Amino acid sequence: MNVQSAMQTGEEMQRHLMAKATADEEFRAQLVADPNATIRQEFDIVVPDHINIQVHESDGNVLHLALPPGPNIELDEERLEAISAGLCCCG
Repeated sequence: MNVQSAMQTGEEMQRHLMAKATADEEFRAQLVADPNATIRQEFDIVVPDHINIQVHESDGNVLHLALPPGPNIELDEERLEAISAGLCCCG
């Protein structure tokens, strides 16, 4: 799997999580409190222990922006799989 298709899958998962968290306050609270468990339940995937998922809530004064890996980053198979699962956006 290449980085571009892995990022598309991750972005699709992020869009799904954001849409559901916007529409469902209980889901949003679960996602903020325990992202790994919520993602495992939502997508039936296990988040590897070395992946640290942090959920940040934007408000009227603070907007969080997550950048994907740069084009020259070398990714090993494990990180590429994590990206394809939407679990990581870092190299």
